[in-house]
Amino acid sequence: MASALNIASTAKTFRIAVVGVGLVGGEFIKQLLAFPAPSPFRLVSLSSSKSTLFNPDGLSVSTSSWKDELASSGRKPDLQALLRELSALVRPGQEVVLVDNTSSNDVAALYPQFLKFGVNVITPNKKAFSSELSLYEQILSASLESGARFLNEATVGAGLPIIFTLKDLVATGDKVLKIEGVFSGTMSYIFNEFSTGKAGGPAFSSVVSVAREKGYTEPHPADDLNGADVARKLTILSRFIPSLRTALPNGYLSVSTKSLVPPELEGVDSGDEFIKRLPEFDAHFDQMRADAAKEGKVLRFAGVVDVQTGVIKADLEKYPVTHPFATALGGSDNIIMFHTERYGARPLVVQGAGAGAAVTAMGVLSDLLKLV
Repeated sequence: MASALNIASTAKTFRIAVVGVGLVGGEFIKQLLAFPAPSPFRLVSLSSSKSTLFNPDGLSVSTSSWKDELASSGRKPDLQALLRELSALVRPGQEVVLVDNTSSNDVAALYPQFLKFGVNVITPNKKAFSSELSLYEQILSASLESGARFLNEATVGAGLPIIFTLKDLVATGDKVLKIEGVFSGTMSYIFNEFSTGKAGGPAFSSVVSVAREKGYTEPHPADDLNGADVARKLTILSRFIPSLRTALPNGYLSVSTKSLVPPELEGVDSGDEFIKRLPEFDAHFDQMRADAAKEGKVLRFAGVVDVQTGVIKADLEKYPVTHPFATALGGSDNIIMFHTERYGARPLVVQGAGAGAAVTAMGVLSDLLKLV
């Protein structure tokens, strides 16, 4: 991580293009523009799904003006044009950075091209790093070829230093034995509320409904309950472990994933209809909670990367009521445990808010500072 002294004394300048200006993108722009002077960062481009701004010398925008200026630019976004414009800015002493705050497959597919031409890529977008292995291999190859870096801390735990920690463990020669954790803020909230170690409690459907009302779930809760988000995060982490880098040829689709979506509701397209029908299956979840309580355990939707056995899975697991996954979590917190040779008796634990625009943007900005 760059220190304040490093940033103040760096001779480099950084030309930054931001693609995606929604909740996370808007918060990142706010944090970037608030960066204390002297700042080596120059915002040269902003792109939404409808319009784009570009000035190689830096945009003259403020936290209060950029939205209006972008909306009135009159120029349509064009990723290939942006690739050409940013490539032309790459030169010694001047780093160029693409910050992708979208969840777009189209932008993710272009990472190898941006990297090949020397443009660094920083993103909370999980798609490129959790999809088919071939795209990930292209990203690695392009990065090695040009020296441009890709940094994706915010793909797993928003602002939590999860990837940073794993990279350091591997780079310093520690042997990672197992990673396990509650990786989904949505699933964390649901099961913290639903399963407390007692046989009874609120209905599963009501907890999911409240989670949706609070904005913790996607508009269609099945997009969280299907476990795909956790599977993507496990894929990303496993690929930083040398022995598992090629273990998931189809990315998150290769992860053993337990979906909590009742089979009868898999074809329901509407989130409202899904919530309306979910109470039909409350008895099933009530029984699982009661069974866990009889054993003195709670239910948690956890992800596991077992390096020794090669098992990578996202599943509904039972944990003793004394386990940190039962006692340490609140709200929509994430918690991740690294079991390694050096951290043998007691695992290294990272815990905190794993979702939200402010902490996700912080994770993106912290990656940018790693380039200084």
